[in-house]
Amino acid sequence: MLKKLVSICVIGGLFSGSASAQDAESIRYDRALAAGYKAQFICSGLWNGGKSLADIKADELTGIYDRIVDIVPTLVEEVDESERQVRVRFADDAPPRAAIWNRKTGCTAMPIGFGGIKAGPQTKLREFHDERPWPMGDQDAAAQKSAGSSGFETVAGRAFDPQAFGGKTSAILIVQNGKIQTEKYKDGHDLHTGQRTWSVAKSIAGTLIGHSVQQGMVDVSARTGLSQWQEFGDPRQFITIDNLMRMASGLTSDTAGNRTDAIYMGGTSASEQAPIWPLLYQPGTKFRYANNDILLAVLAAQAGHLDKQSRLGHDLPEDHGFDPFAFFQKLGMTRTYAETDWQDNYILSSQVWTTARDLGRLGMLYLNNGMWNGERLLPENWREYVSTPSGPQPEGRNFGYGATFWLMNQSEGIPKDAFAGFGNRGQYLVIIPSLDLVVVRRGYDSAEDRFDVEAFTKEIVAAIN
Repeated sequence: MLKKLVSICVIGGLFSGSASAQDAESIRYDRALAAGYKAQFICSGLWNGGKSLADIKADELTGIYDRIVDIVPTLVEEVDESERQVRVRFADDAPPRAAIWNRKTGCTAMPIGFGGIKAGPQTKLREFHDERPWPMGDQDAAAQKSAGSSGFETVAGRAFDPQAFGGKTSAILIVQNGKIQTEKYKDGHDLHTGQRTWSVAKSIAGTLIGHSVQQGMVDVSARTGLSQWQEFGDPRQFITIDNLMRMASGLTSDTAGNRTDAIYMGGTSASEQAPIWPLLYQPGTKFRYANNDILLAVLAAQAGHLDKQSRLGHDLPEDHGFDPFAFFQKLGMTRTYAETDWQDNYILSSQVWTTARDLGRLGMLYLNNGMWNGERLLPENWREYVSTPSGPQPEGRNFGYGATFWLMNQSEGIPKDAFAGFGNRGQYLVIIPSLDLVVVRRGYDSAEDRFDVEAFTKEIVAAIN
């Protein structure tokens, strides 16, 4: 019996022909994902990152997922500067995929099929206060150069040579003793250019959860309390926030743990997608790097704030909500955007846009052991908590894992207290308290050409000695 064939025609005549109904749906879905990805990155790159459209296409929209890499260049974007929206059409008979900017959380990807009702004009923009003294602003940020400071400069310069450490470096920032020792950017970038953090966002998520612990709103040793897991007999109800932060939930999914396509590209909400996966191992017994674990930890933290407010029977103080924007403002991270899905769930496994200097500020918070401007923002033991391995560890890696941070304690030539946020495409935030040192490297690496952060960090450390 002949397989039924359907003819498919897509906007602009980009492809046509015959395929099975299943193939046609798969192709259509991939085009929808590609359109969503392109809309999101153009939106975020323009208005979170302050980048040009040409730079976004050259850097952000190359070296991307195999699933969509050939589709993205074929889709045409429509940029609405006045409304701060980007729309990308993927089929004649469907609304375009849309991403909409706001001043607090950046760009929101709307779901497939969203009809495109326009928001009001985005006239209210962020205030940056660059005139304030470092680190709350940018004034007097750089250290006075000494005769022995050239070592940092040399290593930082080598980071832009692909033959030295690999990858495609866009920014290097080295902070020691509270001041910027070295700062370099690729052409077209500067101190205020933002990039997506990718999985360094997980370390930012851990920091925000720590702030919630300090506020008395969250207990990481407690079960998540997620409503989706509370039915009788559901073993997932025993998963703790600590399990999630350590990538030890025991959950599985139908893709590699670092792939969350439906959320990152499809406009599916985190609260719909992340909790659906079944348990495969007992919580706390198996390390599996997973975006879902961090998304779930953040959902639990957000729910913890709401639950506390409900139990108290009155509104919490203004600074006691789960509010990344307010937290970033406290640190002077005024160009950092923690993005949400269209149901207002933070996508803190990946979707944070920030500058090299703002990541430096975050690192300095850990060097200060959670204190900032005389206020304790993180529990006194939080640095120790996130940088201490507990339970299952990654196999076949040079690095261990704490709680939302990677550990560099197995690397010869690097102090044992070094810990770091690692992100896709070469985003790195390395924190070494014993040296009062923060190292930030931003990049646009590909899967075939990655930056060697271990070798780079060793050379930075060697330059001090």
